[in-house]
Amino acid sequence: MAIDQATLDTLATLAIEVPSWAYGNSGTRFKVFTLPGGPRDPFEKIDDAAQVNALTGLAPAVSLHIPWDKVDDWDALGAHAKDRGVRIGTINSNVFQDDDYRLGSLCNPDPRVRRKAIDHHLECIEIMHATGVQDLKIWLADGTNYPGQDDLRARQDRLAEGLRAIYDALGEKQRLVLEYKFFEPAFYHMDVPDWGTSLTHCLALGEKASVCLDTGHHAPGTNIEFIVTQLLRHGRLGSFDFNSRFYADDDLIVGAADPFQLFRILYEVVRGGGLDPESGLVFMLDQCHNIEPKIPGQIRSVLNVQEMLARALLIDRAALSAAQQAGDVLGANQVYMDAFYTDVRADLKQWRESRGLPADPMAAYAASGYAQQIEADRVGGAQASWGA
Repeated sequence: MAIDQATLDTLATLAIEVPSWAYGNSGTRFKVFTLPGGPRDPFEKIDDAAQVNALTGLAPAVSLHIPWDKVDDWDALGAHAKDRGVRIGTINSNVFQDDDYRLGSLCNPDPRVRRKAIDHHLECIEIMHATGVQDLKIWLADGTNYPGQDDLRARQDRLAEGLRAIYDALGEKQRLVLEYKFFEPAFYHMDVPDWGTSLTHCLALGEKASVCLDTGHHAPGTNIEFIVTQLLRHGRLGSFDFNSRFYADDDLIVGAADPFQLFRILYEVVRGGGLDPESGLVFMLDQCHNIEPKIPGQIRSVLNVQEMLARALLIDRAALSAAQQAGDVLGANQVYMDAFYTDVRADLKQWRESRGLPADPMAAYAASGYAQQIEADRVGGAQASWGA
């Protein structure tokens, strides 16, 4: 099964935001590992992210995390990104690393802490104005560890009140994108544990609020592509945080654990019109590579998304629909599997070469000398690690 020109044209529209924090030192709750050449500030994070885009043509934007990526001159950072061939993407808030947030942020029983969390998001919106960014992504670590620790309903009321204050401060063309997570760091309950809770709050807020789906933030066995379908039906799937997991929120390279799941998710994106510009859907990575080199890890991830999207686009939708309407269970499944098992790597190499990109971006990066350059140049000074 060969890739036709229409499929190649569709692939050319794929754009994936890479996270600034993926280029710094990262680890687990047991250890943060230090690798040579790590970026020392947001400017160097953008330099590293630009390497991914230059070699793949797939990553034109860099998501920032506040306050980790705060700078004194946003115009300078934006100009730096433009000079490197990328732009600043989604602004991510952080209300989970301050001591005040031990019992939550927007859901905290203390009104002073809730006000502090709201004010942080208002600062993020000001940064969005300064950088021309559309999306504010909110992930909350809020929740409880023990039954009776706090009033579950009151926490939802506080959450709604806080989100409303943030939403009302958005500019006309800005969006609030609300992420969810099944568990961790809270273990009895999370205040935004699932897509239904996120969607409920977004619907109450208004048209400028959408859901962010992180592929690692679900209970084991969850049918993620069904969630994608539902959110696209409602026009409320704002963004993806692509990563891969074996057990929980592992934040591994996209497709590492279950490439077939990634294929199924991307088919529902295609089926639901998520590739259309008017859908507003933003593809993002959210990964903290703990042991592998940072830049090649991001290259591998965006290539995996492209490959599974190419396979998803090969599904014969007319044949699939005919089999479904005829009740041909095995025939319909075969249409799926034929596309999934198609090896598109040679076609994608040709696609890259036709656009002046290296046929093998991983090999091109290894041969570029960039890793050796940054290891030599970035000696001294504090590296901008995860949480820095």
